[in-house]
Amino acid sequence: MATTILADGGETYQTKGGITVTRRRREASYGTAISAYVDQLDERRGAVFSSNYEYPGRYTRWDTAIVDPPLGLSSFGRALWIEAFNERGEVLLEVIADHLATVADITLGTRSARRLDLTIDPPARVFTEEERSKMPTVFTVLRAVTALFFSAEDSSLGLYGAFGYDLAFQFDAIDLKLKRPDDQRDMVLFLPDEILVVDHYAAKAWIDRYDFAKGDLTTEGKAGDVTPEPFRTVDSIPPHGDHRPGEYAELVTKAKESFRRGDLFEVVPGQKFFERCDSRPSEISNRLKAINPSPYSFFINLGHQEYLVGASPEMFVRVSGRRIETCPISGTIRRGEDPIADSEQILKLLNSKKDESELTMCSDVDRNDKSRVCEPGSVKVIGRRQIEMYSRLIHTVDHIEGRLRDDMDVFDGFLSHAWAVTVTGAPKLWAMRFIEEHEKSPRAWYGGAVGMVGFNGDMNTGLTLRTVRIKDGIAEVRAGATLLNDSDPHEEEAETELKASAMIAAIRDAKTGNRDKIARDVAAVGTGVKILLVDHEDSFVHTLANYFRQTGAAVVTVRSPVPEEVFDSVKPDLVVLSPGPGRPKDFDCKATIKKARVRELPIFGVCLGLQALAEAYGGDLRQLAVPMHGKPSRIRVLEPGLVFSGLGKEVTVGRYHSIFADPASLPREFMITAESEDGTIMGIEHVKEPVAAVQFHPESIMTLGHDAGMRMIENVVAHLAKRAKVKAA
Repeated sequence: MATTILADGGETYQTKGGITVTRRRREASYGTAISAYVDQLDERRGAVFSSNYEYPGRYTRWDTAIVDPPLGLSSFGRALWIEAFNERGEVLLEVIADHLATVADITLGTRSARRLDLTIDPPARVFTEEERSKMPTVFTVLRAVTALFFSAEDSSLGLYGAFGYDLAFQFDAIDLKLKRPDDQRDMVLFLPDEILVVDHYAAKAWIDRYDFAKGDLTTEGKAGDVTPEPFRTVDSIPPHGDHRPGEYAELVTKAKESFRRGDLFEVVPGQKFFERCDSRPSEISNRLKAINPSPYSFFINLGHQEYLVGASPEMFVRVSGRRIETCPISGTIRRGEDPIADSEQILKLLNSKKDESELTMCSDVDRNDKSRVCEPGSVKVIGRRQIEMYSRLIHTVDHIEGRLRDDMDVFDGFLSHAWAVTVTGAPKLWAMRFIEEHEKSPRAWYGGAVGMVGFNGDMNTGLTLRTVRIKDGIAEVRAGATLLNDSDPHEEEAETELKASAMIAAIRDAKTGNRDKIARDVAAVGTGVKILLVDHEDSFVHTLANYFRQTGAAVVTVRSPVPEEVFDSVKPDLVVLSPGPGRPKDFDCKATIKKARVRELPIFGVCLGLQALAEAYGGDLRQLAVPMHGKPSRIRVLEPGLVFSGLGKEVTVGRYHSIFADPASLPREFMITAESEDGTIMGIEHVKEPVAAVQFHPESIMTLGHDAGMRMIENVVAHLAKRAKVKAA
């Protein structure tokens, strides 16, 4: 049935199960909408799902939030219960209970105004592999509820929450070795009656409020109040984790025995770390979102003092219409200290055969999962070994899609992939058995999924990874590594610790608020310093000026030749000779240097500037056999001097030159502070006068490594310009 517009501006439509849904929309503040919901989740059930990481064609920037839902569905094993949290929920529960009474393979139990208990009957027949996802499970109830509320008229209304790891064992049973806690829940899903939607592309936010009616039952006018449950902290100090140091490495060695026997191709066991939760869950959520942006960021209050705070990098299953897609992640390396180091790490990752094998196996298993439920020929790899970068890690990611067969729905797709090979291994069932036999504790929510199942037949879920589970005031972080036959035991243990580190940092640093890391404060270095930058028609002079300004110095840039009056009006504390094309004589650099020396001004030369200083003091210039234009070089620091102080013995720099100073003719009053591997002068400094120069570009992207270029500029300002300024005073 199509949507009907009401006189008050609301909209109404009827679902497949005969429920009349009325939707009323109101605008919300785009800037503060989500933060208001996050704060409420400390003591109210609900969820915030957001994406603050984008990859073209893969993720979308969306935020969705719910709080105080009227109804919740929970399960443990084959037992499922539906709870109403307020009067509005009582109406929904009665409608759902009446419907479930007509559904096969479900046995209804105790029923009251606020709760319905039921169990899922065991399968009464053999199910083929092609129809395995249709066998009776708790998803039988989800299918029934979705069918009752199904409508193509609304893309936001649905079930929001979390799916635990153990749900897979209803689909593929294994012998459970680990004891499950009595209060474990394998699934918690909320049916909301108010949904916040934030559209980051349109920079808009709105809240949809829903009423439901069927026959004589309606939520209109019913109370929606829900008693809050404040977050409680504890005084006890938990252990560091569930593995002693080195124990995970021993497990890697044990897994290799299975690889050699052919029992496993890969497996992804994990270990768990603990932290006392001294901060509110919302503070941890805000901190994690700031330091570790991700495509599947979430914060869920599951009720009963249990929270999930996550920054998952991996899509689990997304269904839009008949299209089903996943993005397996495997292949990991640590982030570098800066973009240059990142690029080197990316090359290492892409050239790693071990990491390539990891992802290949994951994607082959993923394609097999889809082939169970998709049309023949529709399963395709549409992205291969694509790079995604997170706060501390770099991953390789594949992107795989298929088209669901007409007799399959989102739950078939979901179950066929449960659980992702990236958190289990291959062959999947044998890997899950290995995990059950060798991990120290049940996974609970880890390795499951979070997200939303739409009543329009769509689904958007992310894997429950990079997640903090908070239970009764104790925070848990579980992290795993993909093990192969060529895995290094100690490296794999270190990888689990690295993956957990961002979550642990968010827990520990939450009290500091949502501030970014404090950057190195260099502003004071150049405060009060005036710099005359002589431009020799170079293409990088303004970046160089920007570097000097970052120190706090005032910079005036004047193109050569520089008249006398400029020196007199600017009254610089430092003269910087910029790079440039040609030779120093093309810009009469000797005249500029003479004007600066007459005034006893410090001089710093860059590239052409070094050549100009060497020539002005009596040296000769030579031409390189091969020009070094846009080429990085590893240079040796011979004397730290003023420029290279604190930078170590070797530095990677960016070169743009074909002319260089002849070391044989360099005047004795200059010392060579740095040189290239082939002996080309890369740095000089006058032993008496405040003069120094480099034969490369500190402002180049090639000199970004370890922030070397900026540190050189700071040294020049602090040790050359500032020292001369103090001496003059």
